[in-house]
Amino acid sequence: MSDALTVRPVAAADFAQWLPLWVGYHRFYGRAIADDVTRVTWGRFFDAYEPLEALVAEAGGGLIGLAHTILHRNTSMIAPVCYMQDLFVAEEARGHGVGRALIEAVYARARAAGLARVYWQTHETNATAQALYDKVAERSGFIQYRKQL
Repeated sequence: MSDALTVRPVAAADFAQWLPLWVGYHRFYGRAIADDVTRVTWGRFFDAYEPLEALVAEAGGGLIGLAHTILHRNTSMIAPVCYMQDLFVAEEARGHGVGRALIEAVYARARAAGLARVYWQTHETNATAQALYDKVAERSGFIQYRKQL
């Protein structure tokens, strides 16, 4: 990318540029996201009592990526951990180090907060992302199970 890349916490004024990334993330996984979920999620990023955080990647005056994290306790260690729930880079910005920069920024924030681990998951078919993830983290070997309630 020719423009300097900056990764920073999301700001309230970013909503109009964050929204297409958020929608694109869900579209990538073949799902639609309800407006009320979007509204509540956005508000949680700015609520000091919520364990959610959002980082955005910016270049050329616009947002090109996002990372959303949830900080939580863990039963296997004393220090809290960080779950990176969402990571998305705009299609036109892929392959330029944006995803790696977002992950490294999540790592830096987690280290600064004294967290013990950062973890995330991706779909088994997302081979492009896995090529990056294999360079910046270790596969846990766990398989996720879920049941919608």
